[in-house]
Amino acid sequence: MVTTSKKMSVSKMTKIAMLSVLAFVLMQLELMLPIFPSFLKIDVSDLPALVGAFAMGPFAGVAIEAVKNLLHLFQTTTGGVGELANFLIGSALVVPAAWIYTKHKTKKSALIGLMVGTVFMAITGSLMNYFVLIPFYTAFMPIDAIIGLGTAVNPAIDSLWTLIVFGIFPFNVFKGIVVSLLTLLIYKRISPILHKGL
Repeated sequence: MVTTSKKMSVSKMTKIAMLSVLAFVLMQLELMLPIFPSFLKIDVSDLPALVGAFAMGPFAGVAIEAVKNLLHLFQTTTGGVGELANFLIGSALVVPAAWIYTKHKTKKSALIGLMVGTVFMAITGSLMNYFVLIPFYTAFMPIDAIIGLGTAVNPAIDSLWTLIVFGIFPFNVFKGIVVSLLTLLIYKRISPILHKGL
């Protein structure tokens, strides 16, 4: 019994480690979208965390988010502030989505979970930017210049508040939708591999 439990634990840790490395690699592949301020770049590094969380539970997803950002610390340009924000924002998507899905493992609950997770992520991303990230970056760039990057793509952005409302919030909603759609497309195809040995 103990040996079986250990095997399950080692198998789970191995899968978390592999998904974390994949998430870290995906974190490097950023895409700038002209409809959002230039400092907002989309990546799909939350995808492995979501897939892992759906297969192994919310804790596994949080662990993948944590390891991904710990690896990224070796190339940080924010002294860890960006990685902390990325961890919290990613976890805000993963935890509610996986928690709802693991209660009733159906396509409907997956969809509801991903929608709730996307809302949580957008709210957390807005709060993190308003209270942590943008104040941090004002040490290197004046707030007017940061807001100006938003104004360049949307004239309605003329203050920190409007930057959050018309820039940060919709960006995170968009990112959540993209990652959610990818999760729905690939999860059932790869879940047998992730469930093997658990």
